[in-house]
Amino acid sequence: MSESIHRWKKPIGAWHIQHCLPIAPQATGQTLNRWQRIWQGLKQSFRLMVGVHDYQTYLKHMHEHHPGQTPMDERAFHRYCLEARFPSQAGKLGKCPC
Repeated sequence: MSESIHRWKKPIGAWHIQHCLPIAPQATGQTLNRWQRIWQGLKQSFRLMVGVHDYQTYLKHMHEHHPGQTPMDERAFHRYCLEARFPSQAGKLGKCPC
């Protein structure tokens, strides 16, 4: 890995990011300026770092990929995420909450 980092060379010519997709979903009818989009993305990133999943992203996924199924309500969704991360069943191995 370190060898490939040392062998990397910057591409010749002008190069820059053409387009970035927003991390956080945008609510319908709401236009966000650049700083608001950056702030939304940072908030979502920090929440994911500490294990708090995004309910709106879950709803969007369910709508696009599983239209026949009814999605969980927000309380059930967060309970499911906590149970997946910190299992409470006896004998079930999972991540330690400490």
